[in-house]
Amino acid sequence: MSKDAVNTAVAAPRTDAAQVPADAGDAGYSKDLKARHVNMIAIGGAIGTGLFLGAGGRLHNAGPALAIAYLVCGIFAFFVVRALGELVLYRPSSGSFVSYAREFLGEKGAYVAGWMYFLNWSTTGIADITAIALYTHYWSLFTDIPQWVLALIALAVVLAVNLISVKIFGEMEFWFAIIKVATLVAFMFVGIFLLATQQEVGGTTPGLSVITDNGGVFPHGLMPVVLVMQGVIFAYAALELVGVAAGETAEPEKVVPRAVNSIMWRVGVFYVGSVVLLALLLPGSVYSADQSPFVTVLSKIGVPAAGDVMNLVVLTAAMSSLNSGLYSTGRILRSMAMAGSAPKFTARMNRSQVPYGGILLTCAVCVLGVGLNYLMPSQAFEIVLNVASLGIISTWVIIMICHLVFVRRAKAGLVDRPHFRLPGSPVTEIATIVFLLACLGMMWNDPEVGRKTLLLIPVIAAMLVAGWYAIRRRATRAEDQELTELTK
Repeated sequence: MSKDAVNTAVAAPRTDAAQVPADAGDAGYSKDLKARHVNMIAIGGAIGTGLFLGAGGRLHNAGPALAIAYLVCGIFAFFVVRALGELVLYRPSSGSFVSYAREFLGEKGAYVAGWMYFLNWSTTGIADITAIALYTHYWSLFTDIPQWVLALIALAVVLAVNLISVKIFGEMEFWFAIIKVATLVAFMFVGIFLLATQQEVGGTTPGLSVITDNGGVFPHGLMPVVLVMQGVIFAYAALELVGVAAGETAEPEKVVPRAVNSIMWRVGVFYVGSVVLLALLLPGSVYSADQSPFVTVLSKIGVPAAGDVMNLVVLTAAMSSLNSGLYSTGRILRSMAMAGSAPKFTARMNRSQVPYGGILLTCAVCVLGVGLNYLMPSQAFEIVLNVASLGIISTWVIIMICHLVFVRRAKAGLVDRPHFRLPGSPVTEIATIVFLLACLGMMWNDPEVGRKTLLLIPVIAAMLVAGWYAIRRRATRAEDQELTELTK
């Protein structure tokens, strides 16, 4: 919806809002997600492969200071989700920030937001299936199976489940999140017990001495901590799922504030707390990028089965993340297709009210990831993680820009702000945007992968421009048709 269309719609009474969705892409969905689903989707978004797999390599490179990186990035991630939560309460939409970008920035803004988010989740999906293959290789039974075969099997299973119904998706995410939270809590109890009793972990006595005797909080200096920032941002990349899920729940005004507000303490407990515990139990040099740090600890306490159980849990976390990615891109692409800025088939829904067209398109990109696992199995995870960071940083920047415009319009009396608000506007939005762009710039200091990723930006920009010129007539026709319906 263009700015002009919105202004016209604002002048009209909102009596039909319940019958006619403000975004055409919101029509046809069921409202089967319950409060417990959305709350656990928020938790699941905050706990994924970025913690379970990514923390190992980052602890190795940055040391205990990784906890500081998680805390700082977590604060800005909370600002983004709080801003999105306010927009959700203003107008719930399955198109989420793409729908808000359409309203406040015009169709070009929605086009960029949607396709960059698609880039994020399609590459994240590749990271997830890579993680699943790595986790599975932990067991000797699967060692001889090629990594790309395991990745393809995982993709096929999650695709089948995602296409059934949103209620099944919600149930799956609910139980996936329960498993992740319960396991992390159990691990933290084990870690605290090991600290309190001074039980040796792999020949190391846990405690502050593990940090002080191995280079301190910054064992390799400040630069490695700076370099891991974009990877840490990736760890929080699924938090915006709350905004997408709100479009398929019956009472978003009750569910969303509770889910958003609980994110901050989850970040403190699960991310920062877990990393601090890991740093106190073993030196950072012991952890590695190809094994979950939790598996590393549990395997070293002399109970091999503990490592097997934790590996199964982190395998579940990766499956959960892949499932969430297919869910969110399906909804986002449908919103775009209804506005003419995505292929028409991505607007299609099945009998269970699932937008299967967009889900299949995301899967198609993930299949390319299977090829990446075949060609470069050792580098696949790190490569796609950096590309995904481009997508999530641009998405979060667009959310904050949308919120800035939203607040400005509210001050002009054009829209009403809900009581649930992002504090400190406009300073909070500007500080978050500056931080996110700084994280993007930090990638230049990583010549191996990060710098090459930044060099992709002109390529992505050129593809977006070419794509816009290819679809702009269709997008203009859809916009004119929507404007006509609004003014009837």
